[in-house]
Amino acid sequence: MQLGFLYPIELVVAWIMVGAHDLLTAAGLSATSGVTWALSIVSLVVVIRIVLIPLFVKQIKASRGMQLVAPEVKRIQAKYKNKKDPASRQKMTEETMAAYKKAGTNPFASCLPILLQMPIFFALFQVLNGLSAIATGAREPIGRMTQEVAAQAEASTLLGAPLSSTFLGSDDVTTKVVTVLLIVLMSATTFTTQRQLMMKNMPASMADNPMAQQQKILLYVLPLVFAVTGVNFPIGVLLYWLTTNLWSMGQQFYVIRNMPAPGSEAETKLLERKARKKGVTVAELTGDAPTGPAAAADGAPRGQRVQPRRKDRQRRPGTPQGTDGTADGAGTGDAAAPVDGTPGTGGAKGPKGTKGTPGGEGTDGGARPADGPSSPRGASGRPAGSGSARRRPSSSRPGQGRGARRA
Repeated sequence: MQLGFLYPIELVVAWIMVGAHDLLTAAGLSATSGVTWALSIVSLVVVIRIVLIPLFVKQIKASRGMQLVAPEVKRIQAKYKNKKDPASRQKMTEETMAAYKKAGTNPFASCLPILLQMPIFFALFQVLNGLSAIATGAREPIGRMTQEVAAQAEASTLLGAPLSSTFLGSDDVTTKVVTVLLIVLMSATTFTTQRQLMMKNMPASMADNPMAQQQKILLYVLPLVFAVTGVNFPIGVLLYWLTTNLWSMGQQFYVIRNMPAPGSEAETKLLERKARKKGVTVAELTGDAPTGPAAAADGAPRGQRVQPRRKDRQRRPGTPQGTDGTADGAGTGDAAAPVDGTPGTGGAKGPKGTKGTPGGEGTDGGARPADGPSSPRGASGRPAGSGSARRRPSSSRPGQGRGARRA
């Protein structure tokens, strides 16, 4: 028997499928049930995708690098737009690869997980296609896929359709219906994955990028590819394909939500969620909040009045000093202070104060001299102008003494 180059991968695929089948049987499922074998194929997808997680992380980093280097690549393409000679084409390629190298990315790295899954996909196709031949002894077993196990897998069904049957190779209506259903689900999951990648995880600056245009084309071309090629694959392979798409959709949703591309709609929503969780604004979270006096005013809680700071009031020039708002010091005797050294006179005489004394002589209100000799004593026996130095504005009427109502 001549073995193909996929035979080592077929051995791995058969070993995982039979191992998962044994575990499910030990868990209580029927060994001949189609559900058991369908779950074995699902287990194959899970194992392979877990192994490919490191490559998927590398793919994400490569995609981020491609997005960052896209403006530079676009500039290089515009530079050589009208130059069609081989030397210019070669120079453009060299500059483009230099830009990728400087950004630490590779345009082929994002395709690596898909390329590695293709041999597994075709190996599974060979295993499922060969079940009938292995079950009848026309073909040698593939690892743990012995003749007995192959007979069980051959007889298993999914929704009434054999896992090894194809749309074109069977006249059974159930097989055709199940095949069409799987193809529709495959197309829908692929369309959803590509759409959420374009709508939520693509920066606005990438809208006119060639990569974005390619993704738009794939958004509508891949469903057609599934419809054309899906009719040639066994139902078990279509189930594998659908499970892979579901895994990719869930994985992509997690990446977009938690590790979005810079400048994308998903990044904006991520920052809003983090800001709400910490009780701050997005600008404060990203460090774009204003600083200085404006920030201090903006930092006050909304709805709370900012109290103004008290400033010392200055008396207007020429305003006479008086504690009760009296004219010329009347009532309290607070006459204007002389500036030429003459003694204070106690002010003009006004109505009687609280003690019945004449205005300017009631309490202690003689005016203070600036630089001259002592002022004459008032009627109370204290030196004029020795009263309280603190001046208070008053709303009382002119001529009232200290005992009058104060403001």
